[in-house]
Amino acid sequence: MNKGALALLVHGGTENWSPERWKRRFDEVCGNRRVWRLPDADCNPAEIHYAAVWKPAQGELAAFPNLRVIFNLGAGVDALMADTSLPKVPLVRVAVGDLTARMTEYVVLHVLMHHRQEPYLRACQQEKRWAPTSQWPAGAISVGIMGLGTLGSDAAQALRHLGFRVSGWSRSEKKIAGVECFHGSTQIDAFLQATDILVCLLPLTPDTRHILNRGLFARLNRNSPLGAPVLINAGRGGLQNEADILACLDDGTLGAASLDVYAIEPLPADSRFWTHPKVVLTPHNAADTDPDEISKYVARQIERFEAGGALENVVDPGRGY
Repeated sequence: MNKGALALLVHGGTENWSPERWKRRFDEVCGNRRVWRLPDADCNPAEIHYAAVWKPAQGELAAFPNLRVIFNLGAGVDALMADTSLPKVPLVRVAVGDLTARMTEYVVLHVLMHHRQEPYLRACQQEKRWAPTSQWPAGAISVGIMGLGTLGSDAAQALRHLGFRVSGWSRSEKKIAGVECFHGSTQIDAFLQATDILVCLLPLTPDTRHILNRGLFARLNRNSPLGAPVLINAGRGGLQNEADILACLDDGTLGAASLDVYAIEPLPADSRFWTHPKVVLTPHNAADTDPDEISKYVARQIERFEAGGALENVVDPGRGY
């Protein structure tokens, strides 16, 4: 099989994800394979066999008649799945150890932040007020993780080792040592009713859009030491009904929220999330993994594919992840 060229289409990245940095990394790891950073008037679309993309415009990938594989440079593939002109070739999602470790760091950090009452303590510091309060053990808190793929499973194990009671919910049945696993629509109520801190790492699909809404929050445990349930969403912005989150924070249905993703990004300056006293806000960097690791991952996959091997982490179009 001839070595086809790779097209690099990266839009809307941070400095760490700048197109120039991606181009340098792919040039290094792809050997003598041609790497085109698009748009480029000199590129012949027929030469492109592979595309490494982040937030491509709808219809952009349809320009390559000989495309064989699409590699999405981030974990979420919902934007690509919504493109009706997407070529019918394998779509591969990123699953590298670096990304998984960074997400686990984020989840553990924010669970501990709420568990150890950090927002309250920082408010006391600002007010120069010495007002210690009782602190419960990790074992008194139940953390429920929605989404038990690679990211959710790793975060669940890390939290379990810290002593939290950990449960998980997924669309299909999963088994994780030491974690009580629930699945499907018939078991979600039991999962929610036992959850004090809800961590959402679900993919965004038609079934999960706006799943984080008032009806779901109202079913969370009301009797934990936290006083009210806590939401941590590091999945996708489309998973959350943002009006419901704000209303539930205001009326006490939710006690606090850590949010890394939003319906509109960058988050508009007039969003109440910026200033809400019960919100811990981060700029979609929970698992902002390094181009070094992802470029090597893509290059290895291409070499194995051209040698007749199977691609890893191929998205199932029927499930959307």
